[in-house]
Amino acid sequence: MPATLIDSNVLIDILVGDPTWGPWSNEAMIEALEEGVVLVNQIVFAETSPGFSTAEECELALTVQGIERVPLPWPAAFLAGKAFVSYRRRGGPKLSPLPDFFIGAHAAVEGLRLLTRDAARFRTYFPTVELIAPE
Repeated sequence: MPATLIDSNVLIDILVGDPTWGPWSNEAMIEALEEGVVLVNQIVFAETSPGFSTAEECELALTVQGIERVPLPWPAAFLAGKAFVSYRRRGGPKLSPLPDFFIGAHAAVEGLRLLTRDAARFRTYFPTVELIAPE
């Protein structure tokens, strides 16, 4: 059974009922759940949490969706740092992409699929990760 790490953009689409991306994100998550387990790490949890009053509400929303929490492995943190350095050397701005590198590295280190709408960066810096993304 494949395990899928879900990116915060897809999760937020579902939780807020985004009219543009909500239907695609919801269907993609349902398919991922039918095929295996769907996971979030601390980074996705943090990026999703502003929509909730308490951590418990956020956890409940994830549980209701059938999503499980898993910790970010230390080797993923190392890989995220290396990928971020590569990104900066290629001229990437130092705005706020580091969370994406943690998410991509987590998927790479653990051999997880990644459900995201932002496939380009993940394809470039984590080419071994199987992506589930819009065409």
